Amino acid sequence: MMYQTIFRPFLFRLDPERVHEFTLHALRFTGSFLPLKNFVQNQFTAHSQKNVEVEAFGLKFANPVGLAAGYDKDGLGWRGLTTLGFGHIEIGTVTPKPQGGNPKPRIFRIPEENAVINRMGFPGHGADFLENQLIPVASRLSSGILGINIGKNKNTPNEEAARDYVYLLEKFTPYADYFAINISSPNTVGLRRLQARDYLEDLLSQLSKACHKSSTPRPIMVKLAPDLDDAELDDALGAILDVGMDGVIATNTTISRKDLKSPIGQQAGGLSGAPLTAKSRGAVAKIYQRTNGELPIVGVGGIMSPDDANAMLDAGATLIQVYSGLIYAGPGLVKNIVENL
Repeated sequence: MMYQTIFRPFLFRLDPERVHEFTLHALRFTGSFLPLKNFVQNQFTAHSQKNVEVEAFGLKFANPVGLAAGYDKDGLGWRGLTTLGFGHIEIGTVTPKPQGGNPKPRIFRIPEENAVINRMGFPGHGADFLENQLIPVASRLSSGILGINIGKNKNTPNEEAARDYVYLLEKFTPYADYFAINISSPNTVGLRRLQARDYLEDLLSQLSKACHKSSTPRPIMVKLAPDLDDAELDDALGAILDVGMDGVIATNTTISRKDLKSPIGQQAGGLSGAPLTAKSRGAVAKIYQRTNGELPIVGVGGIMSPDDANAMLDAGATLIQVYSGLIYAGPGLVKNIVENL
């Protein structure tokens, strides 16, 4: 309540990307200063007596609520983020080489719609920088599950995309508990074409081979767009099942602007937040039905409240992720969801 009545009105007067950078550096400091880390963790960890642990794709999660990719692209704040009660943190999207992303401004809040539009375009310092922020899995103490979301550089042609993804998978296998393959961001030109069956089957086959060569293979999830029609979804799921991927993340942001009233809604980019709630939940339900519930699904998109979280789980999600909900409800959202599962 304090966040929504005091902090949010102040933060919403400031540039969204500047606010994001400030909160990320604050979390980085929180994660590096043990007394503060312990204090924040005590404030935001759910103390419910319910058993909320989840087992999925060979991993055990303290609870089903995770942070979606996009918040911590360069691994700067993940230690601090673990204090907010998440069952898992997904960092990235990381690309092999540094890139600046799309021109600013590239994040737009739509408060009257509880929505956000972003057209970031995978900005980041690249794989070497991210590696320097991480601790190998074998050396990490109980910091929860860490996923790494990987993508291709903007200038890498789709025909050579597998090279970028395989490079990242091999580089980060010592650090990731699982991988998320981002082929569905609307903000890198041509990226979504990788969801077509021919491209996708080849990409996933090469990733599967690289994974099985490793002495410590990690689960691989594929992140899909909410804008696929039924035939496109069936093609993508066919490739995912045929190659033997471990699960699906549904969904990324949408390019649809259906029912948006604000003129800001016409900004280019991916739309997230409340307008995505029903669309993402519908995608999760379709995937669950089409795979007979045999493929683990991470449900993400428009989870703004405990009711949204429970509805996503009821639709067939094994795990859920939040991001835009944190912008509108504040960091207490995770605890609130976990305590109301």
